[in-house]
Formats: sequence, structure tokens, C-alpha cells
Amino acid sequence: MTDRTGSGRTGRRGGDPTTGPAGDRSLEALGLADAPREHPLLYPGAWPEESGLLRGDHLLRLDGFVHSGRTPLLAVGSNACPGQLRHKMAQAGIDTPLPMVRARVTGVDVGVSAHVSRMGYVSASPFRAPGTVRELFVLWLDERQLAVIDDSEGAAVPTGNYDRAWLPASDVRIEPEHGRTPPGAYVYVNRHGVLRNGASAPRRHPGERALLTELLVASPRLRELFGDTPEQFCARARADLRLCARGTRLFVEEERVTRSGLEGYVRA
Repeated sequence: MTDRTGSGRTGRRGGDPTTGPAGDRSLEALGLADAPREHPLLYPGAWPEESGLLRGDHLLRLDGFVHSGRTPLLAVGSNACPGQLRHKMAQAGIDTPLPMVRARVTGVDVGVSAHVSRMGYVSASPFRAPGTVRELFVLWLDERQLAVIDDSEGAAVPTGNYDRAWLPASDVRIEPEHGRTPPGAYVYVNRHGVLRNGASAPRRHPGERALLTELLVASPRLRELFGDTPEQFCARARADLRLCARGTRLFVEEERVTRSGLEGYVRA
């Protein structure tokens, strides 16, 4: 499948990519139902081919592109996966519609969080990349939906892994496929930093299986903690929160971590 983002997989192809059999708009029919929280090696999960309105188990066509009273959030990882969003909202008992707008974004790229998630994967995190253009999704969240996403990212507590930061349009331009360009958007910036490539720059997130394979091959100490395969890594991480913390410290000890360049957008 085509990977527009460098991280997320797109949904169903063949015939009309916006519908399943007989016009079925269910997440299952569209190939968007699996949540990385339940299947960590699928991280960041399948992304839609177009803007849509997530309502329960369905991704409906989005007719309106003005979302007054809602907060724009730029999704760079599994928050652009409808199956993951449905999972988070269902756990919180929220069933209100959630607009997802595909956009051309200039100024950020999709990197790798410098922490091991208790969900069993090493997640994505944005980094500053002037001039880089990516196709990402903007979520337009009501207050309850935003609170759920904040909680899932640990943004509301000092011990969490992410801060929510505002990126103004003067620095990061967001051009939605329909509707007006917003004055900016929030994004989650990892408090641990991001993993670097072979030099000092942040590395891109290539998808979970490829990422874990590369990390394990490069680090005997990481293999001692999490096993030799991506499957073993995910299983051990999901079973042991202290092991996740140990893996996070190991990234620092092995000098794999750098700054995202977005720290300055985090408000105290």
C-alpha cells in the first residue's frame, strides 16, 4: 500500500478507495478498524485515504469543513488511525462525531519518540523540519475528545510522555484539502526527545516492525531487555511498565536521543 506519510498505512485500495463493499463505510470494510493499542506491530495503524467524520464504527464522508468551537490537533502517529481513535473514545464512553481533515503540512516531519510505550511500541513524535512537506491529518476535537487524547498521551500530568504544544501557522503551515487554512494547530511533543539517525538529526519513523528490527539489531543491550524479535519486544513491553522505563533510559545511555526542535513551542 502507498505510504504517503512515511509512517501511517493507508486504508483499502481497489475500486473506490472511499467505500467498502456496496458503499459500506464501516471501519472494518474500509480496512481501518485495527487499533495499534491491541496490535502494536501495526503501529501507527491504517490511515484514511481522505478526510472523514468518525462516528462510532464508521468513517463517513465529511461534508463541512468549518468546525467552530473545536480545537485543531495535528496527528503524526496513531491518532490519525480511526481504529485507534475509536478505541480511545469508546473506553471513555464518548460517541460524539470527530472530524478528521487531511492536510498538506509544511515545517514538521514524523520522528521516533525516545521512550518505550506501555502499549508495546515505540511511537511517533514530530520534529522541526523547515521546508519539509507531509500529508497528515488534523483532528477537530470538542472539549471531551481533547481531554481523552490529552490523557492518552500523558499531557495532563507531569510524569506523562508528551506535552501539547501550539504550532502557529507562521512557523508550520497547514493546508487542508478542503476549507480554510487554520491559524495553527496543537501537536504532542515528546518530553524525552526523539531518536536520532546515524548523525545528530532526528530519524523518521518507518513503521513499527521495521523500526524495532533496526533498533534490536543495533543494540545487544536492547535485545537483552526485550528479546531478539519485534514480536518479543512488543510482548515484553506490554507486560512490564518498569521494563519500558528501563528501555527509555537505555536510549539515553546509548546516546540515541536528540531534541525535536519543537520544545520551544511548549508553554509552561
